[in-house]
Amino acid sequence: MSELPECCICLDKFTNPTSLPCGHSFCLACIGEYWRINGACQCPLCKVFFPTRPQLKTNQSQHTGAPTEAETVALRAREVPCDICPQKHRAVKSCLVCLVSYCDTHLEPHYKNEDLGRHLLISVVKNLEDSVCRLHGKQLDRFCRSDRTCICAMCAQTEHRGHHIISVNKEAAKKKVKLKRIRVKIQQAVQERLSKVEKFKRPVNISGQNQKEAWVQNKELIKQLEEEISELQRRNTELEQLSQNEDNLHFLQMFLNTDSY
Repeated sequence: MSELPECCICLDKFTNPTSLPCGHSFCLACIGEYWRINGACQCPLCKVFFPTRPQLKTNQSQHTGAPTEAETVALRAREVPCDICPQKHRAVKSCLVCLVSYCDTHLEPHYKNEDLGRHLLISVVKNLEDSVCRLHGKQLDRFCRSDRTCICAMCAQTEHRGHHIISVNKEAAKKKVKLKRIRVKIQQAVQERLSKVEKFKRPVNISGQNQKEAWVQNKELIKQLEEEISELQRRNTELEQLSQNEDNLHFLQMFLNTDSY
């Protein structure tokens, strides 16, 4: 089994292969993630248990470090760059302890080192510091509806115990529906003011001094309405940009700051 040309975890060709004391080989990232998720150092094939974390080493002839500049692939939209790479390669994991996002290469120490192996790795997030509870250092993955704030699992068991708590994803979905309704109301308000502007621009069927006064008054009203339209359109643009945010936690945090809309 140890001679298979593919990793039995990812079912693909080996990437940075490493061998366990039992003789079986895996991709470094695959076995590192397997141990991290299962919370124990065990071979996925023969099930042998290692009381202490084995020292994992990769074949340096096959892996010589970070990709060269020539090998760098431009980041796609919404991809997060590695915080360590000078060339900013694509990050694959974020560490909630280090508060750093890593590419495949710079993530390796978290799989090789026993102490770093205890760190909590999560899917890559753009606003890493805002994703961690400042009190408990854990991921903000819950929302307290009682206090209208994002919390972690520890908060839910302590300071917010007994409160109305749901997942961040579920609350974000509710807020996105509310955001859509707010934008509809803003767009209706814009149309109402545009109609008033057209009305005030029509000729006033009054003669003499009264016509001049009516014209001046209408001009002031039109100016005020145009300022209101400009402000409403600005707010609508901000909310449109917010609605396109795919990071539910960040979306929720931003929405709470714009809830006055």
